[in-house]
Amino acid sequence: MKFVSSKAAVEYLLSTNAIRERSRRVLEFVENGDSPFFTLHRDQLSKVVSLVVEEIKHNYPKLDVPYHSRWRHFSVGGIDREAVLDRLLNTTSRRQAVMAKLELAIVSVLLDAGAGSTWRYREPEMGGEYSRSEGLAVASFHAFTCGKLGGAPLRVDAHTLAQIDNTSIEEMFQVSEGNPLLGASGRAELLRNLGRQIEQRRDLFPSEEGRLGGFLQYLLPEEGQGVGRQEVTNNRISAQRLLSFVLEALGPIWPGRLSLAGVPLGDVWQHPAIVTHDETNGFVPFHKLSQWLTYSLCEPLRALCGEIEGVEELTGLAEYRNGGLFVDGGVLRLKDEANYGKSHTPSSQLVVEWRACTICLLDEVAERVRAILGFSPQVFPLAKVLQGGTWSVGRLLAKQLRNDGGPPLHIESDGTVF
Repeated sequence: MKFVSSKAAVEYLLSTNAIRERSRRVLEFVENGDSPFFTLHRDQLSKVVSLVVEEIKHNYPKLDVPYHSRWRHFSVGGIDREAVLDRLLNTTSRRQAVMAKLELAIVSVLLDAGAGSTWRYREPEMGGEYSRSEGLAVASFHAFTCGKLGGAPLRVDAHTLAQIDNTSIEEMFQVSEGNPLLGASGRAELLRNLGRQIEQRRDLFPSEEGRLGGFLQYLLPEEGQGVGRQEVTNNRISAQRLLSFVLEALGPIWPGRLSLAGVPLGDVWQHPAIVTHDETNGFVPFHKLSQWLTYSLCEPLRALCGEIEGVEELTGLAEYRNGGLFVDGGVLRLKDEANYGKSHTPSSQLVVEWRACTICLLDEVAERVRAILGFSPQVFPLAKVLQGGTWSVGRLLAKQLRNDGGPPLHIESDGTVF
């Protein structure tokens, strides 16, 4: 592919097509034996598919699988916290309630990087104790409802985000010497960056109060209020358009990443298998948190615009539970077992290969799962396969194989990738 301009190159790298195409080239690199780190064992893929189908049927006997999104974590411990939120919002308009839910989804997803194997959150009043993604979700839920992310409860605004420091994060997440949280400073920086972005891009966040949820007016203008730059047809939005908005609006908040023509690219890394002889040479995009966020925004947005179109076009999530599924399931194996015990950076070739292979293998698993269950991609998109699904099997295998239930590979997390 030859790009006619840097703008076209950037648009490509911020697309799901680029994620799949470039990940496929990395997978071929591994499959051809060129990788110094991994070997691919497709004969183990059927076993993984069987585990995923079994898990889907166990978790959802009627096969009524919801999307894999942040909203699933808000029901941990058998508590319907979304219903609690609805009761708190019952005096507001439907549009204002959707705005609040969008704000909660965004900050909760941005705070949802790996917490580490020892961190725990004890929920006030209800008393449950939660770890990992569920613990982070519950902690962010209470920060939102208690007004720690905005000038009042149930809102997020630029001014409050700009004031968040390490101490604020430690208080929100009950961090102590005996309860350490990975990447606390990275999370604080991410929220401060978000606050600055809201202020600097009022075109994307058109709110007089500096509300994060002001972007709802940009995406779905109220009648008579003009039309935003996103394509809205009959009050509907496609998943790809929603992802494009997330990447444009939030791309600049990610620290220390690659950029092209002055545009921060976000979750984009480099690998030697990508040889293009142009300015995208070596670049491999994943946009994990951005897609996780897109999946999570779809649910509250449905209240205003119905079903989000084209959700099946989004990719799987290149993170350690889905990636762990293929390592622990024997599909991907390290050539040097010493690498299991080492710590790896997100930018390392080993991690980029692991994540790229995960993207491709998730597509293959999804295709086989749908064939067994008799569904089309439109009816049973990756968002359901992940939820049903690959993410939970990845966690189950981790618990079976390691006392701490941690991932098979150790990543140096700064709180902004995994």
